Amino acid sequence: MARPLISSTDLRARAKARLPRFAFDYIDGGAGEEDALARSRRAYRETCLRPRVLVNSAEPADLSHRFLNRDWALPFGIAPLGLPGLAWPGADLAMARAAEAAGAPFVTATPGTATLEIVRAAAPTRSAFQLYVGAATEITDDLVARAERAGYDTLIVTADVPRAGKRLRDLRNGFGLPLRITPRLAMDLALHPRWSLATWRAGAPHLINFAAYADDGAGAQTLAQLMARQSSGRLDWGVLARIRDRWSGALVLKGVLDPEDAARAVGAGVDAIQVSNHGGRQLDGAPATLDALRAIREALPADVPLAVDGGVRSGEDILKALEAGADFVFLGRPFLYAVAAEGAAGPAALFDMLAAELEAAMAQTGRRSIAGIRRGATD
Repeated sequence: MARPLISSTDLRARAKARLPRFAFDYIDGGAGEEDALARSRRAYRETCLRPRVLVNSAEPADLSHRFLNRDWALPFGIAPLGLPGLAWPGADLAMARAAEAAGAPFVTATPGTATLEIVRAAAPTRSAFQLYVGAATEITDDLVARAERAGYDTLIVTADVPRAGKRLRDLRNGFGLPLRITPRLAMDLALHPRWSLATWRAGAPHLINFAAYADDGAGAQTLAQLMARQSSGRLDWGVLARIRDRWSGALVLKGVLDPEDAARAVGAGVDAIQVSNHGGRQLDGAPATLDALRAIREALPADVPLAVDGGVRSGEDILKALEAGADFVFLGRPFLYAVAAEGAAGPAALFDMLAAELEAAMAQTGRRSIAGIRRGATD
């Protein structure tokens, strides 16, 4: 009998056992020697919470929260994730539906493996769209128009991909789209029959949002090439201003690590900043997001909304991020571990796990509401 999965660490271990090496390494890995990834985790491990006693916690703490003029049942959600179908077929929809049921946001990624329209239908009240600004202006403009037509009210512009990060695990594995069947890969697939069979039945994951911009019947390689051109250096302050003029909903700039950039973005009209080092997948020398969050929170007015992602693995980590100045927290890899470990039921179980961990940490530290964390209130 399999051991119960009681932490995100357990989910990661189960995911590693179930996935072919190339798929796990794509999900789990970072840029370069993965120092940025480790740095973000270390910042959370080395941050302590301050226990408080004799605060009546007979009733559960209130985890509801307001962010970007929306009421959420939880102060955390699912970050945009590239190629999530590698974790398990249908991962995009499993995560979107779990977020919808939990009352939390799910961010649909440009490099998703289900179309942005289908994901929006699965999470009609709980989804935002993450945009890569690529070399082709017409594709970028059409992605924004599609998001608007589908009913997304929040656009998250990713700013930290002027060049693709050098991910050593992927290079060593020879990972690319479409998958090239080598003797090593064939053995890897044979050793993971459940994933291989499920993926064969569903079809290999590909970057489906780009099918609209390719010839009919275009294969995974063509779509991957289109996505590669979306990681361009074209995004600058002028392009951001054009997007701001075009987009009537909430606009978030993601990938900000410098206080000066954050202040300039606020002046440019963004509605929130998402402090992120792209999960350590872009620049190996990037700072820990928790450290960057503190610096940016100190530099900006208190009423500027800040979100954060990168390195968050538990409810205690979520509380640490909120105490450091975040208004909302996003997690990425743990939800991919969950769907790889448990299939479609995994993301919902992880939401429950994280909420229970957060509520327990709040009880231990005398916190009774999310709003009270920023005020320093203990009752």
